[in-house]
Amino acid sequence: MIQETQALSIIDCDVHNTFRSIDDLLPYMDETWRSQAFLRGGGLPYVSPIGNKRKDANPPGGFPVGSDPDFMIKQLIEPYNMDYAILCCDAIIGVSSFADADYAAALCRAYNDYMIAEWLPKSSKFKGLLCIATQDPYQAALEIDRIAPHPDVVGVTIVGGSRMPYGQRFFHPIYEACQRNNVPLVIHPGAEGAGIFNPPTAVGYVSNYLEWHTCLPQTYMAHLVSFVCEGVFEKFPNFKVVFSEGGVAWLPPLLWRLDKNFKALRAANPWLKRMPSEYVRDHCFLTTQPIEEPDNPKHLKMIFEMFDAENMLLFSSDYPHWDFDDPTKILKQFPIEVRQKIFSENARKLFKLA
Repeated sequence: MIQETQALSIIDCDVHNTFRSIDDLLPYMDETWRSQAFLRGGGLPYVSPIGNKRKDANPPGGFPVGSDPDFMIKQLIEPYNMDYAILCCDAIIGVSSFADADYAAALCRAYNDYMIAEWLPKSSKFKGLLCIATQDPYQAALEIDRIAPHPDVVGVTIVGGSRMPYGQRFFHPIYEACQRNNVPLVIHPGAEGAGIFNPPTAVGYVSNYLEWHTCLPQTYMAHLVSFVCEGVFEKFPNFKVVFSEGGVAWLPPLLWRLDKNFKALRAANPWLKRMPSEYVRDHCFLTTQPIEEPDNPKHLKMIFEMFDAENMLLFSSDYPHWDFDDPTKILKQFPIEVRQKIFSENARKLFKLA
């Protein structure tokens, strides 16, 4: 396995870490919230019938999958000789679906302090995304200002589930804080349709995990169009967004349609000075997992040719989730130069890694 990857440096942009139990966060929470931490819950509205974690990723000691940094180093970083693993949290990833904005913000503060104290010192190859709750963007901005200066924190993460499209000005304090701290925003699937969020598809609630998981690009399409059309990238010219774990094949036809419509309807968005696809090319990134796998591999190469894939894609494994992508198995049909950009160079520039 090491022989397979020694020609590539790898930065894994979607690695899920978590805590062993809510007890791990209590030392990092204000007394006000400690007693409530045992009573509240979140969770996804759709549950995978096969579980959402790899069966072989259980760490010794019986703790939850993804909660043992030493085991993660042995099972993920060392075998694949990874340069970095970017931690995007797991158990509280859907915290923005909670009705109580103050509790959600407190939980994020506790997780961020826990990550800095318990995970990042374990290995120089661990880099972290700070977690924020979107219910109160001003609290979220304060948390970005508090945590983002840490040298091993490289970005901010939120989920795709939302009460409104992310381009709307309600969320702009978050983007202003990201730009102020020079860190990208990473949007990860999670909790779509749960709590105070809107339904996970444009036509409402689906019935099961298969439908939910397959339709995740719908949410990303709406957010991406909103970012562009609301003028976020004109207002925050150094702001970058990563659409993680949502596939890539949906992007070219969306941009074709958006550019075509813009030519006739630009009067509705007079603040836009460039074609929509140009903003997306310069400000947006997507991660590889779950990469589309057509029966004919040539079809994936054709999709990559339809947008600036080699400069917009970041490798991700989604470890330790059920649909983990092995870096020695995917994208082997592409030239080594393209793979090197996708597997590490693009992430190295975006997250400002050595």
